[in-house]
Amino acid sequence: MDIFLIDGKRRFFHFPVNPEEISISRSKGYETVNMLQYGEFDFVQGDKVKEISFSSFFPKEYNPSYCQYKNIPAPNIAINKLNELLISDHPMQLMITTTGINVPIYLISFNSSFKGGEPGDISFDLTFRTWRDAKVKQKKTSKNGKTTNKSGSRADLKTSNKSYTVKSGDSLSKIAKLELGDSSKWNDIYKLNTKLIGANPNQIKPGQKLVMPT
Repeated sequence: MDIFLIDGKRRFFHFPVNPEEISISRSKGYETVNMLQYGEFDFVQGDKVKEISFSSFFPKEYNPSYCQYKNIPAPNIAINKLNELLISDHPMQLMITTTGINVPIYLISFNSSFKGGEPGDISFDLTFRTWRDAKVKQKKTSKNGKTTNKSGSRADLKTSNKSYTVKSGDSLSKIAKLELGDSSKWNDIYKLNTKLIGANPNQIKPGQKLVMPT
């Protein structure tokens, strides 16, 4: 088993000594609501982001009995590399071979210590938190009336103007009454469609597509 941190296509760090165990924490998010006379109710809010943690050490000297490779980094250099990741706002890929773990992560906790009897070695424990991009689901209605969900990075807050196709016998006041509930708003329609209608607001033609006020 090997544990790598990968930045894009570049290998950022290779842990020299494997931990005795790796802990993976998974949980489901929920909200507890207290209703008078009925007590508490839990409402599921989806899976929480999982955490991966382990402890090991950075040896001062290479030892083939427990080191994964020969050119191990000096302990202080290894500490600096992980401190760099700790303060970074850029996620990296954590890959642990033979385990199936290959996920984007942030390093959220990193503690180091020196132990007596092991001069030059630095012990550590750390916790990674898996990263996922935040997406907002938008509702989109198709022509057949069915609603589908569309994922995006942010909600579309733009509003589109409604349109009306002129029919035989229509007038602007009639359209204003039908579509806006007030025949006196015919001038609002005319202002938006002056170029299409022309100088005379009474000369609208069937088939013309008018932009309606919002």
